[in-house]
Amino acid sequence: MNQTSLICGSLAIDIIMQYEGRFGDTLLADQLHKVNVSFLVPTMRTEFGGCSGNIAYNLKMLGGDPRIVGVMGQDCAPYLERLQHLGIATQNILIKKDAYNAQCFVTADSDNNQINAFHPGAMSFAHENEVEAAGPARLAIISPDGHLGMLKHAEDLARLGIPFVFDPGQQLPMFTPEQLVRFIELATYVTTNDYEIELLTARTGLSLDEIAARVEALIITRGEKGSEIYTEGQRIDIPAVEAAVLDPTGCGDAYRAGLLYGLTHDLGWETTGRLASLLGALKIAHKGAQNHVYTKEQIADRFEQAFGYRY
Repeated sequence: MNQTSLICGSLAIDIIMQYEGRFGDTLLADQLHKVNVSFLVPTMRTEFGGCSGNIAYNLKMLGGDPRIVGVMGQDCAPYLERLQHLGIATQNILIKKDAYNAQCFVTADSDNNQINAFHPGAMSFAHENEVEAAGPARLAIISPDGHLGMLKHAEDLARLGIPFVFDPGQQLPMFTPEQLVRFIELATYVTTNDYEIELLTARTGLSLDEIAARVEALIITRGEKGSEIYTEGQRIDIPAVEAAVLDPTGCGDAYRAGLLYGLTHDLGWETTGRLASLLGALKIAHKGAQNHVYTKEQIADRFEQAFGYRY
């Protein structure tokens, strides 16, 4: 059976800086209309990232079959070499020679809050990358990408009959209420974090239950509180896996890789959610979105330790 997952989303370079204090000690609530602040960041590192790269990395580590549908720029060579070394298909990555890779500048404080600045670069041309050229697939995910590309991929995947997960992430505010409703109508699954679901319900006017009723499942992550899966009129609570919190960057993408693996391997929602939760925990204990390294067997062992059975 075809278990390929099309991973539509950004490919980016993350420049991650650490502020040793707390943003809240500098940002004054009554002065946010005239912010002029500077944060001293003693440490800085450069990491491979972007939602599709992160999801594909984790899915490949699980033993899945990711195929990235994304766009990179003239400075793509190191990232392409990395993906090829990992055995991740790169044939459907479009290269725009007149643009740079998308780049995310992340500043995190001592409470793991983040302030990000994102340059979309080549990602803005996502709509030029035809998802149909990626061939047949069991499942797809539309993760944050150029907003025109996300809109086009949703319509194309629906036309091709490929079920997909809608993961709006930080791009959610870019869409009109009507566009968000259209995404929900076309998607098979919707996944958000706790902040995004509040924004999604506010912008669409749909309640959480109304969104869940329009898809096969609505998945909401809530950090250390675990996650929730709403499907077939019921709510499944997924516990968080205890982990040493080092860097939250890419945790949501790791979680989504677990979802894709579980869905393409028919693991059922309880196990799929727990596997996704575990992947997020394994990632958060490492710096960077793609620096945690585990074999399939090690992940299965950790799953058994956490939940008492093997998937």
